[in-house]
Amino acid sequence: MTEHATIYYDDDADSTALEGKTVAVMGYGSQGHAHAQNLADSGVDVVVGLRENSSSRDAVREDGLDVATPVEAAARADVVSMLVPDTVQPAVYDDIADELDAGDTLQFAHGFNIHFGQIEPADDVDVTMVAPKGPGHIVRRDYERGEGTPGLLAVYQDATGEAADEALAYAQGIGCTRAGVVETSFREETETDLFGEQAVLCGGVTSLIKQAYETLVDAGYSPEMAYFECLNEMKLIVDLMYEGGLGDMWDSVSDTAEFGGLTKGDVVVDEHARENMEEVLDDVQSGAFAREWIAENQANRPAYRQLRQAEKDHEIEEVGERLRDLFAWAEESESNEERNETERVQADD
Repeated sequence: MTEHATIYYDDDADSTALEGKTVAVMGYGSQGHAHAQNLADSGVDVVVGLRENSSSRDAVREDGLDVATPVEAAARADVVSMLVPDTVQPAVYDDIADELDAGDTLQFAHGFNIHFGQIEPADDVDVTMVAPKGPGHIVRRDYERGEGTPGLLAVYQDATGEAADEALAYAQGIGCTRAGVVETSFREETETDLFGEQAVLCGGVTSLIKQAYETLVDAGYSPEMAYFECLNEMKLIVDLMYEGGLGDMWDSVSDTAEFGGLTKGDVVVDEHARENMEEVLDDVQSGAFAREWIAENQANRPAYRQLRQAEKDHEIEEVGERLRDLFAWAEESESNEERNETERVQADD
């Protein structure tokens, strides 16, 4: 039987583990700005590491935080939190590696580069992970409300014997222990995260939506009706599952919908889909996907750009853009899109 993970809360954390220490937050994108601001509001000494020509430097200063180059920030810090994109992290680490002294901590919010060997820290530093399970603006919003975003915690290398205590204090500083922090490992976090994104959250769901949309349109139904039934209502169902699990979702929909879903769901997503998911997981576990993604970046992302453009050019995007303007929340949605684009730009810094 699989053992359940340990979950930590505020009472399990000791904030003194960060007392007198400086945390350097590398990057000021989605996660970076939230970690930096939350830590500072928790009384932690924070410096943000950004390159000299970064477009985010003014934002850091406007938020009342100190900013320095990555090398300068790492030299001042006892904890270096790597919150730039995965593809940028190895180069940033190469720049700052000499500034990490024995007993310092190198921290991550995703285990990709450690697990797949793209970053190999010295043996005399702690290597930890504190990963909020939500985008940065939610991490910040929850903190300001006195709430918290659930998170993950892992220790890869414990050179000092105090790595777990310090990571837990960091999780408390950004508000995660208010909700609960699940203990995991770099391997488990990385592999489950990649699999979830590919098989369900970003890959499986979008493919299912598009193929269902195409099935209806090819059968002669209007694109507008296909959009509403296959994409628009997805949020309503996901919200029900998020709030109360699958059981609450089944209880909330009609008996007709429940019977249809229970009898036809496994017809669509059958044993062949399970076999395909196992192949996806094999590629994640073996490192095949990691090697593919690393090679794609080294080649300047030709396949990535082509696939991204094809996704934007799909008919469902044009139909959706037109229909979303009909909704009262269209203005709010535009604000969210602007925020997401801003976070994407900042993340590149």
